[in-house]
Amino acid sequence: MKQSNFIAPSILAADFAKLGEEVDNVLRDGADIVHFDVMDNHYVPNLTIGPLVCEALRNHGVTAPIDVHLMVKPVDRIIPDFVSAGASYITFHPEASEHIDRTLSMIKESGCKAGLVFNPATPLNVLENVMDKLDMILLMSVNPGFGGQSFIPHTLEKCRQVRQLIDASGKDIRLEIDGGVKIDNIRAVAAAGADTFVAGSAIFSTDDYKTTIDAMRAELALAK
Repeated sequence: MKQSNFIAPSILAADFAKLGEEVDNVLRDGADIVHFDVMDNHYVPNLTIGPLVCEALRNHGVTAPIDVHLMVKPVDRIIPDFVSAGASYITFHPEASEHIDRTLSMIKESGCKAGLVFNPATPLNVLENVMDKLDMILLMSVNPGFGGQSFIPHTLEKCRQVRQLIDASGKDIRLEIDGGVKIDNIRAVAAAGADTFVAGSAIFSTDDYKTTIDAMRAELALAK
């Protein structure tokens, strides 16, 4: 059974000169989770933010869940830093870990929630061995590395497959979509089985975050 819908603005699209204020505003205006994109200019062709920024948001007073998406390789070295910095969820790509089960166990044993991220062309077969260790499955609906890309349509079929796997497992696992999610397609994404929606420029590029998030929720209410 699907969980309640969460909207998770990606701060990659926020104004970094006033990041604390941006996060405060988007949470005040109805967001549920802070999505935190970590890129290393190695696994993906961009360089973004690290644990010090996560810690700064916590010190600023952010209490909402922080969903750390690690687009770094290898991942194990940096996980403890994000645990200490206040991450709530830590998700990583299976290609970035030599021992996926071990990496998931490291996250779980630290007290954070753990998840795997699948790029558009990454198969799902690894899931059958680790469902018992997952709190989140994140499907990329764009190729990782840059914000502002267009949604890749075949992600919807992949989403339906993962929803079936989650339901069959009976586990409490969130299904998150990241990339090109907007007001005009969020209903279709929800209908395919997602319950957590990352939106960066679709929210932060607008003049009124509340109006945008309210419009997304209105679309989600119509999903079947």
